[in-house]
Amino acid sequence: MSVAFAGNSATTASREAGPLRVMIVDDSVVIRGLISRWVGAEHDMEVAASLRTGLEAVNQLERINPDVAVLDIEMPELDGISALPKLLAKKRDLVIIMASTLTRRNAEISFKALSLGAADYIPKPESTREASAADIFHHDLIQKIRHLGARLRRKSAVASPPLAPASPAPAPRSPVARPVAPAATVQAAPSGSPALRPFSNQAPKVLLIGSSTGGPQALMALVGELGPVIDRFPVLITQHMPPTFTTILAEHLARSSRRPAAEAVDGESVRPGRIYLAPGGKHMRVARNGADTVIALDDGPAVNFCKPAVDPLFISAIDIWHGNILSVILTGMGSDGMRGGKDIVAAGGNVIAQDEASSVVWGMPGAAANAGICAAILPLNQIGAKVNRLFAGDRS
Repeated sequence: MSVAFAGNSATTASREAGPLRVMIVDDSVVIRGLISRWVGAEHDMEVAASLRTGLEAVNQLERINPDVAVLDIEMPELDGISALPKLLAKKRDLVIIMASTLTRRNAEISFKALSLGAADYIPKPESTREASAADIFHHDLIQKIRHLGARLRRKSAVASPPLAPASPAPAPRSPVARPVAPAATVQAAPSGSPALRPFSNQAPKVLLIGSSTGGPQALMALVGELGPVIDRFPVLITQHMPPTFTTILAEHLARSSRRPAAEAVDGESVRPGRIYLAPGGKHMRVARNGADTVIALDDGPAVNFCKPAVDPLFISAIDIWHGNILSVILTGMGSDGMRGGKDIVAAGGNVIAQDEASSVVWGMPGAAANAGICAAILPLNQIGAKVNRLFAGDRS
């Protein structure tokens, strides 16, 4: 029978002070070697183990006791999607980052993994010989390990006890998507919290959403509550995500919202009643074509290390809708969306950020909040209702 890890306070304190322990699970010796070198070169992380199969990871988890696991999908003996629930049953707070090549099947499996409790996913380059692809993989993986591991330690620092007691052993919990804060009345911001701006009196005519790490789950939850807005106004979304993954995300958003949702197409008209998603590998902007507003896709360089990036969408929208913009910045690493959000606010529009407690990573929304550009900082499960009220005419 699997037993969740026990831990005493001394062990917990020691682990919190030391480097993040990373377990690499991949049947490719090349990938294992690359990731091991990258992790080993960072001052705040170390390689706890380098394993070939999911079965080895499950069998050796108690001995290795990692903070973060980078888990390949396609492996012999036990593949990543099968190993995932077994690992989380043994250590419920293990941060698991799924790694896969860019195929339709692997993208679908990665989305399933998120619903089963994986913290995030990362696409592996088809060839590590291509320098630019390897550099992006390197940068993104290290950032995900660092930020998701840091979030785990912040949660452990306030948990009591941080891990399940060793005896009596609890029944294994089913892994679930990252939780959001429970519904509650909004409290006054405590001292030291980011300052809030009053909502602008300009009525929004478009909804813009930016997200990154943790974004797919947050987006699917949010769009399910936005039917009245989608029916009357265009909704444009930039999620940091590679090609193929955005195709599948659009399909999930269509199911969640019960409204048309698709990757945006260059030159298509922007209309109410549908969701436009920036396609992986392209920046999505909006532009004028006579009296019409159209999608303008851009194959230029990455912005804020991202492509697609949120800032190009936010900034371009000001020329079309001026201050009649409501923008929402959801969970994600980095600060993408903050610069564009500043410009939206300067034009008379509004910014809402997801709060830290319900964010997988409070990078993007935190940057916006700390820049003082937000009119509201809300748990994910309160954003939809607030957006509906704002589009219905409530400016409070």
